Amino acid sequence: QLQASGGGLVQAGGSLRLSCAASGRTLSGYTMGWFRRAPGREREFVAAIRWSSGMTYYADSVKGRFTISRDNAKTTVNLQMNSLKPEDTAVYYCAAGRVISSTYRLDRVYDYWGQGTLVTVSS
Repeated sequence: QLQASGGGLVQAGGSLRLSCAASGRTLSGYTMGWFRRAPGREREFVAAIRWSSGMTYYADSVKGRFTISRDNAKTTVNLQMNSLKPEDTAVYYCAAGRVISSTYRLDRVYDYWGQGTLVTVSS
């Protein structure tokens, strides 16, 4: 089970930190991802981290502004979002899956999903 939290309303240029807590399983061998769905758009990849190695991946649109990290002790993955823009407004979802190779950008390869948390960036 994944529980996402940390969404809210922020002005452009501000920051938010999302967290996703995993319960009921070890995350060894899993990739944790963040996706988002903006109004009227399809769900898109934001960032991912391989739990065992810590290797991270980012969408070009957030690279340099967002940072994904993991807390092994708490089995939590965080998404630090800085320099937020109105176009970052979306419902953000965390996901977990045994993702292979370069397929981490595809939502269909993730097996478990959190409930989503709304991020609204005002201009």
